[in-house]
Parts: sequence; structure tokens; C-alpha cells
Amino acid sequence: MDLILWRHAEAELLREGSTDLQRCLTPKGERQAKRMAAWLNQRMTASTRVLVSPAQRTVSTAEALGREFRIVPSIAPDASVEDLLAAARWPDATEPTLLIGHQPTLGMLAALLLTGHDQPWSVKKGAVWWLRSRERDGQSELLLQAVQAPDFL
Repeated sequence: MDLILWRHAEAELLREGSTDLQRCLTPKGERQAKRMAAWLNQRMTASTRVLVSPAQRTVSTAEALGREFRIVPSIAPDASVEDLLAAARWPDATEPTLLIGHQPTLGMLAALLLTGHDQPWSVKKGAVWWLRSRERDGQSELLLQAVQAPDFL
């Protein structure tokens, strides 16, 4: 199973009178989302499930893909690593899954899967971490397929 973690692109600061879920992408964030979406669309299969936090900044990031996606309340900014794993059905899902979410949870999820320990890893705004679970010689393996930041595209 492929699990792709995509942190939302750069967002506006919280404005007085609005909520965290209402924060929009900045113009730079819109450019980041478009560049990363083009990179992802060249590599993802058509069967990839795209799951998105209900925050406006993640929805706008997802829209750059031009694919169908599903808003999943359980992966909102206050989600836990366990919430993300459950939404992705990791590692048992048969189709690749793209989660568009938030820090610090995405970094904590990447650290847990790659090291087995809770660590506060940072995922850059607009960046992707692509993980793959597979069976080899009767053993389960985890591969880090790619880490890509929008500024390097």
C-alpha cells in the first residue's frame, strides 16, 4: 500500500473574527499547491483515494489536483496519528491513499512509521512524503519512496 502524506500549502495567518478552519492559501500557497499537484498527478495511479481535512487550506490544496477527493472530519488539524492511520486504513488498504493534512500530526505519523517511535518531525508546507508498505520474503517492509518540497519543483 502506498501512503502519501501532503501537508497543505502555505496559508494565511489567522484573522480576527475567523476560525482556524477558515484560513485560505496565500498566493504563494496556491503556486505551491499547483506545482506539487502536477508532480503528484504524474506519479499517482487513478485509483488513489484522496482524503482531505475539512480545513479550507487543505481543501484548496486538494483542488489543485483536479481529482475527486473526500473531506474527512477525523483528519482535521486536531487529529491524532491514530486518526490518520484509521482514515487511510493503513497498512491494509488495497488502493494507494493520499492524506492532505496538517502539522504536527503528519510529521509524527511519518516518524512513527519510519522509526517506530513518536518523534516531532517537521513536514514543510506544501511538501509530500510518499511511503510504501510491501511484503518481501514473507516480511513486511516500509519504504520511503520520496520526499518532495514544492520549492524544488
